[in-house]
Amino acid sequence: MKNISYIIKLYKNKPKNIIEKLNLKIKFSGRIISKRIMKQNIFFNLQDIKNNIQILANKKILKHKYIKIIKNSNIGDIIYIKGFLFKTNTNELTIKCKYIKKLVKIKLHLPDKYNKLKKKNTKFRKRYLDLIINSKTKKNFLLRIKILYLIRKYLNNNNYLEVETPMLHPIPGGAIAKPFITYHKKLNMKMYLRIAPELYLKKLIIGGFTKIFELNRNFRNEGISTTHNPEFTMIEIYKAYSNYKYMMKLIQKIINYLFQNIHKNKTYITIKNNKIFFYKKYKVLTIKKAIYKYSSLFKNIKELDNKKYIKKIAIKLNINIKLSNNKIIEKIFKLTTEKKLIQPTFITEYSIETSPLALKNKYNKNISDRFELFINGYEIANGFSELNNYKEQKKRFIKQIKNKNINYDKNYIEALKYGLPPTAGIGIGIDRLIMILGKINTIKEIIFFPTLKNI
Repeated sequence: MKNISYIIKLYKNKPKNIIEKLNLKIKFSGRIISKRIMKQNIFFNLQDIKNNIQILANKKILKHKYIKIIKNSNIGDIIYIKGFLFKTNTNELTIKCKYIKKLVKIKLHLPDKYNKLKKKNTKFRKRYLDLIINSKTKKNFLLRIKILYLIRKYLNNNNYLEVETPMLHPIPGGAIAKPFITYHKKLNMKMYLRIAPELYLKKLIIGGFTKIFELNRNFRNEGISTTHNPEFTMIEIYKAYSNYKYMMKLIQKIINYLFQNIHKNKTYITIKNNKIFFYKKYKVLTIKKAIYKYSSLFKNIKELDNKKYIKKIAIKLNINIKLSNNKIIEKIFKLTTEKKLIQPTFITEYSIETSPLALKNKYNKNISDRFELFINGYEIANGFSELNNYKEQKKRFIKQIKNKNINYDKNYIEALKYGLPPTAGIGIGIDRLIMILGKINTIKEIIFFPTLKNI
């Protein structure tokens, strides 16, 4: 039994007379998405995951079964047919039905094809209906599936090993975010859905794995927006004996590989009148240079080192002036600059204070060997050379949790004592990357079942 896409691909462009000579027998099952009666013929359109094809049910061929088909076959029903492939006078590829059997009778009416699913969030709450009637929705998810496949393929071809780490953690760790909390009855202990798999993955590097990745689901109990869902997909990649510059090159290669496979023979895509180029070398800017370039708040870049002036800007932007200068600078960046980074751009020189797991820069002890990648105003990735000094990591953990009623990961500190080789890692937000490559406006369109408020 061939699927519709396979049939269309093979025979769509073949001449009518050639197809008739081939006398091709077709068996196919699918859902009826349209039905029209013309004299002694019924025309159905049957749907599979990618395409639909016309079915002709003729009274003379089906005889006594014909009336039964007219009465009992409705839009939405799932049927099985046998027949022969041919082309109509309008050159439409069609299956002339010799046998038809109803497999499933629909009990509820499908939404009106033209009104679609206009009620607020209905398409997200009843994704199965959205998939049945909206071909664009199917294309979005087929794109998602293809991107996940291509990422794995690229990394496997480059000798990275896919691993799995726990989703239930005894303490929240690996990133700064509010966790979801649960409870294990047998162990009589609180547990947390993972914020990130980072610390477990670095334990595997300590254990001797040198090139690994995990394509994973993470959970953060924070806001919901067009680019945020509490449950989301990330990939984290680690390579021993490398640094953050290696990861900057790696992500550019991965994204360009995806772009090449999805947008063949193109060098850019257009999103909201912005041409985004993927084959040019990605821009690299320090966080301070980016703020100076894209905001009009500073006459010269040196003003970003002036504590008093930074506080004035913080007041102007309604940023808490009790925060440290480093944190204020990152807030200014988020409010004034991030959305202006349309072309793929690496932002570097984040402070050590806001990068608790990253290695200090060799030449400037106040900044980290860390970068973030932005495309179309979205943060897509975060990567850095990994801090592997257990004493320094312990100090940073303690500072990080100060005034918070949580513990730091003592097991990770113990693991570091056995030696983490010089390592670089990167986390890539898969959902946002799919949004960009698919030119999709909201994260809800590329998560099958996004988190929604109860109604």
